[in-house]
Amino acid sequence: MEIVIGTSELGSTFYTQAEAIAAVAREQGAFERVDIFATPTASVGNAERLESGELAFGFLAANWIGRAARGEAPFGRALDVRMAAPANSGPMFFIALADSAIETVDDLRGKRVSIGPAGSGMAQHVATMFGVLGIGFETFEPVHLNFLDGANALAAGEIDAQFQCPIPNRVMTELAERADIRVLDYGPGQLSTLLDRVGFYRPAQVRAGALRGHDRDSPQIGVLNVVATHASTADDTVGRLARLMASGHARLAELNPLFDGLGALFDPLREAGEAGLEIDGVPLHPGAAAAYRALGLIGS
Repeated sequence: MEIVIGTSELGSTFYTQAEAIAAVAREQGAFERVDIFATPTASVGNAERLESGELAFGFLAANWIGRAARGEAPFGRALDVRMAAPANSGPMFFIALADSAIETVDDLRGKRVSIGPAGSGMAQHVATMFGVLGIGFETFEPVHLNFLDGANALAAGEIDAQFQCPIPNRVMTELAERADIRVLDYGPGQLSTLLDRVGFYRPAQVRAGALRGHDRDSPQIGVLNVVATHASTADDTVGRLARLMASGHARLAELNPLFDGLGALFDPLREAGEAGLEIDGVPLHPGAAAAYRALGLIGS
């Protein structure tokens, strides 16, 4: 059996996680072939390609899956997406060069800030966050660059700050090795406001030592990333992927530390059954539910 998994740009968190899934699939014999589809539009593009049948699975940030199912902007129609498995949850944060005067998110006003490709999930996160915090897009210069180009532009002084995805990721690690960077803080009450008003955000941290030169725990926001599928995907196909993720979480974490803690993301199934992995109204695919039940993650 062959499958295609949609990710985001080359070297991104989604892409490297898919590489680990492909490796475990080969080890377990779960699939004969796993192709990885890279797209700069990440979650949005993956949801649309699930609907068109180009993908069997696609990585989505949790803030997109409900919008896709309801047909809310930027989606022009409701898409019949389903949950397959959780992927990871980690911090998203802004960085600047350590010798700059930029220390907090509020200091981004008037600055050139890379927020990800236009239409990407990262750009949408910035729009959501800044909308809640009252930071208008007219108050800074948004620059639409992918992670690698943004990191290069920051190191070269061509932009002032960059919005980064969960770590570890190759681009962030390599940037921190060749440039002195600073993780930006939030102002008083800003993090709690974001967590109170945005249901798909959760507390997260960039821990001390996570990056070269970062010597303190830095509270940030985090978002759950998931592997989604389509209602029409065969139960057996989805079941194979679900079993790989749930039973192979330790091996996945060995191959890619972004999967650290993946096992705990299945715990809600023990407490709430299938509803434990219902994200923003999007239910589990029946093939995934059957696999989790067979593994004892969902009671009879």
